[in-house]
Amino acid sequence: METKDILAMSQRERQRFHLLKMVVKGALSVVQAAAAMKISYRHAKRLLARFRRLGAAGLVHGNRGKPAPNRIGHGLRQKILSLSDQRYAAFNDTHFTQQLADCEHIQVSRETVRRLRRTSGIAPKRPRRAKRHFKRRARKPQAGLMVLWDASWHPWFGAAHPNCCLMAAIDDATGALLEAFLLPRECSWGYLSLLLRIASRYGLPASIYQDRHSCLKRNDPHWSLEEQLAGQQDPTQVGAVLADLGIQPLFALTPQAKGRVERLFATLQDRLVAELQLNAICHIPAANHFLHHQFIARFNHLFQRPAADTASAWQKPPPAGRLAQIICFRYPAVVANDNCIRLHGQLIDIPKGPNGRSYAAARVEVRQRLDGAYLVFHQARLIAATAPRPIREPIYSRARRKYTTQTQIAESALYFNSLPN
Repeated sequence: METKDILAMSQRERQRFHLLKMVVKGALSVVQAAAAMKISYRHAKRLLARFRRLGAAGLVHGNRGKPAPNRIGHGLRQKILSLSDQRYAAFNDTHFTQQLADCEHIQVSRETVRRLRRTSGIAPKRPRRAKRHFKRRARKPQAGLMVLWDASWHPWFGAAHPNCCLMAAIDDATGALLEAFLLPRECSWGYLSLLLRIASRYGLPASIYQDRHSCLKRNDPHWSLEEQLAGQQDPTQVGAVLADLGIQPLFALTPQAKGRVERLFATLQDRLVAELQLNAICHIPAANHFLHHQFIARFNHLFQRPAADTASAWQKPPPAGRLAQIICFRYPAVVANDNCIRLHGQLIDIPKGPNGRSYAAARVEVRQRLDGAYLVFHQARLIAATAPRPIREPIYSRARRKYTTQTQIAESALYFNSLPN
């Protein structure tokens, strides 16, 4: 039985075949056929000449059925799939494409990587979901007008390791990742450390957008007599520092309201986890070193955008020594008759004042810097200081209605010296 060749044609090519066949039969003129095909008269004549010479095959593109000249070779294809299955199994398509270019010196497009992975049965890392409708908030025009900060409790070293907390802050105008480090848990020490490092490097922002975590906002219904007379509750330790520096705190009522920092953590949970596993990093100090010496700079190179207004809104901070005395924990205290302060299970000796003066029964303010050192101030004058001691996370005491009691020692203080400068 004789077999006939089958020629695959598109709908447009089939239309041209019938029109040109009518031209050959004399039922249509070339001008009429060109108008029906929506092409020029000269192009219609070229198609007609090809049709007379080759028949229907002359209307099909010459490259149909042939491999593309720029297709990647079989060996390179297998190498990419092997890297995808083994070394970069935790990377999404875009991240994997960037790693191929940066680390493996393989230049392919993201669409090529996506197509290779899907045809090989590798599912996307995260399924696409239908987008919900939210009203977009315009970015601030200048860098430093608003900073967004938050913390993310996540298995940053993989499912085989316990969760820990990533503290991070971004600039609203540029999307730049200003600071990020890992801690055992979300705490006041972490937020104050974020603020100190941002202020030292960039300056003071005009405002900070944040959630209503108990470290950042008083959520209890208890009011002291002094608070009732003042008409407002005393701030948290972080809130008191922001007020002292003139930084306006802005509180989000829903996670969607701080969508930019939420999307930041979604990206970091994807990319940072993969890169920590790639570099075999599973401890907080090593991860913080990797963040500051490699990851943050690369992240900002990819995702940072220029601000609408090039003028900077960052404010000049106080000198470093003064800044460390402002961004700290603060507690009121009374000096005992033996010229000693008992605070958080610690004893702080108060030396003699001018002319042998005793500070017994004096009301003082005790400040604990982020490195753990205690500073005692009497009427804004430093009268005593100690070497660094363990830091305890402050909690609000309902009985005393003050931030004077503390929980057990926060591990966060143990990482102060491990954070890169």
